[in-house]
Amino acid sequence: MKVLMLNGSPHAKGNTYIALHEMEKVFEKGKCVFDDLVNETAAKFEACDGLVAASPVYYASANATLIAFLDRLFYSTHFDKTMKVGASVVAARRGGLSATFDELNKYFTICGMPVASSQYWNSIHGREPGEAQQDAEGLQTMRTLARNMAFLMKSIALGKEQYGLPEKEPACFTNFVR
Repeated sequence: MKVLMLNGSPHAKGNTYIALHEMEKVFEKGKCVFDDLVNETAAKFEACDGLVAASPVYYASANATLIAFLDRLFYSTHFDKTMKVGASVVAARRGGLSATFDELNKYFTICGMPVASSQYWNSIHGREPGEAQQDAEGLQTMRTLARNMAFLMKSIALGKEQYGLPEKEPACFTNFVR
């Protein structure tokens, strides 16, 4: 089972890192990608079973560098992402979490990737570096997310063995302007 974890925070050891690190404790292996090397990351993305995109919240949105990275990563990779499990994780002082959470999940849902959930929105609170370590509920949410994500990836792997992937129709693109 392989999970690629993307930390969209400019703070290498900040609160977003704490959230990912809490999940990593549950996963047997984890890999965080901190730079904008889309071509190198693409091969890792293709090889993984799940993808976690994590970001601090800035004005009720994800880090712009992460969004640019994800735009390029999802647009430039042409492999089938069906049934790779996606999870978004957001860290904030107080508000804007649900908007950022929704923003990140859109990358998964447009590609047929199931979205892993937890006991609450996949979020953790803290402003100053290290404060998220005090958010007991947020840390529990990360551990629950990692366990749920691992279960979902294992279940999908078993389903693929027994039933294969869901049947796909050819893409049908329409425009709304006639």
